[in-house]
Amino acid sequence: MEAKVVLQSRTPTGTSSRGVNKQRCSPVRAVLARPAESIVGSGTKERLRLKLKPADSKREVAQDSSSFHNDNWFDLWAINYLSQSLQAATGVKSMLSGYESLVETTAMMSKKFNTKTQQELVMQVLDTAIPKLILNMIKTLLPQSQFTREYFAAFTTVFFAWLIGPSEVRESELNGRREKNVVYVKKCRFLEQSNCVGMCINLCKMPSQAFIKDSLGMPLNMVPNFDDMSCEMIFGQDPPTPNDDPALKQPCYKLCRANQKHTVKSSG
Repeated sequence: MEAKVVLQSRTPTGTSSRGVNKQRCSPVRAVLARPAESIVGSGTKERLRLKLKPADSKREVAQDSSSFHNDNWFDLWAINYLSQSLQAATGVKSMLSGYESLVETTAMMSKKFNTKTQQELVMQVLDTAIPKLILNMIKTLLPQSQFTREYFAAFTTVFFAWLIGPSEVRESELNGRREKNVVYVKKCRFLEQSNCVGMCINLCKMPSQAFIKDSLGMPLNMVPNFDDMSCEMIFGQDPPTPNDDPALKQPCYKLCRANQKHTVKSSG
């Protein structure tokens, strides 16, 4: 959820220094909207930044409404395919299109199902989206190795920008040596649009980690940063247990779209 600011000015009519009680009001009104792209004022449009705060934390989250994704035909096809697959698996229905449809669908899922079911449904959709034959072939031909970890990282940055936003490959130390096995997402598109910690955890982080490990034999640790909405996807690294995962202890944002629980107990 983002914010649109509308600049308004009031010009009193029939002005008189007597008999008129002038009210002083702020020329800026913040109006919650979805999505918010611009500021209207003096016939011009500008982009702005809004800072959101977690409900129980003093840390601020900088949500940049200037984030813009120019989806091409492949991006739109992938987005609509995932959204429609989730709708078919869950029975929810979105009348929107594009990424808004995906976000609305997942928001409805987060309200309709408990956290465990949410994760299972996403894994089910991912499992049916890619034929078992291909998954088994990848798992057999690309067993875990430095090459495979670096290949998965590079592949993710190229083919999944439509889902997570722009990203880059970074290095980390694994087994005593440096590898380019980390995908760094500067600002996660799904977290930014959903504006919900619980949706990030239960509809992205947890099912993605489990699916990639089970289907491709590749451990994956997704480390979201809820302060700046960035994320690291570390291929070859096992995620912490639910009881030790800091992400599952993170309070949600004040302006959370779904306002759902995502505690260790419910996410486990």
